[in-house]
Amino acid sequence: MKFTLVLCVLACALAIAHGATQYTSKFDGFDVDMVLANKRILQNYIKCLNDKGPCTNEGRELKKLLPDALASDCSKCTEVQKKNSQKVVEHLRKNTPADFDNLLKKYDPKGAYRAKHGL
Repeated sequence: MKFTLVLCVLACALAIAHGATQYTSKFDGFDVDMVLANKRILQNYIKCLNDKGPCTNEGRELKKLLPDALASDCSKCTEVQKKNSQKVVEHLRKNTPADFDNLLKKYDPKGAYRAKHGL
């Protein structure tokens, strides 16, 4: 029994330590291309992020992590997350610039991300 308790405590400590250095990868298999190709679904995610609509599990996770990811220049992102976030940024800038600007106003009110990336 004590051995099981020690293993649980150790597992929790490792999870906390890992979480501090990198975001969860549980959504790395999420099909970003499918969302970007479907205007209705993309708008649902944008509404979620702007507090104007319901969120999926992925949307809630993104909404929670987005401020830190922008502030830290995605330093805790997995490689998949970095690639996907760049893809989303480029898509929004090109295809829905008003939505992109609204998201930046909400999640980057001081303009730090914009300044780093020349936006």
